[in-house]
Amino acid sequence: MSSWYVYTIGFIAQGLFSARLIVQWIKSEKAGNSLSPILFWQLSILASWMLFIYGLLRDDFAIIIGQVIAYSIYIRNLHIQNNWKNLPLLTRLIAIVTPIVALVFMMKNWEFHYHQLFKNADIPTLLLIWGIAGQITFTFRFVYQWIYSERKKESCLPLGFWVISIIGSIMILSYAIYRKDPVLFLGQGFGMLVYCRNIMLIRKQSHKLDH
Repeated sequence: MSSWYVYTIGFIAQGLFSARLIVQWIKSEKAGNSLSPILFWQLSILASWMLFIYGLLRDDFAIIIGQVIAYSIYIRNLHIQNNWKNLPLLTRLIAIVTPIVALVFMMKNWEFHYHQLFKNADIPTLLLIWGIAGQITFTFRFVYQWIYSERKKESCLPLGFWVISIIGSIMILSYAIYRKDPVLFLGQGFGMLVYCRNIMLIRKQSHKLDH
């Protein structure tokens, strides 16, 4: 496939990720506290689906593994907010089936994809390891968010989520620079602003409660 089409898919995915942050940011600014809107998770699923496809087309395992882990957590948050069943049945089926089909396809052609993903001449081994570590760190914020939300019995975006976001984002930004990947670079660059602002909102709200 032409690199132009591949990058288009990636930029649309990052555009959706940025859109979810804008939605979350605006609603949080109005409320004066960091919120977890339903639309944030709906856009997350769509964006993750597209970035997963982008990772497959780019033969980039660092991108793929991050999306596989985060995907189910997005769906779980919609369950917690009692919104998952409100989505059209076809949308839910596509959301669930697509990653499974893609993974099955990879397993059936594992030897080919193993060499493409892990022995890609364009991605040195150490760089791939660093990229995977960055994606795991970045994705771990949703694992943390998921555990926190399950304990609170509501979908939340706590302080730790935003702190981990900044750490993971810095790692992915450095990976994107060496990988010369404009899709990853653009997406993470905008996100840093929103992450820092949410930390400020949470601390401000905490200060109000203390006084």
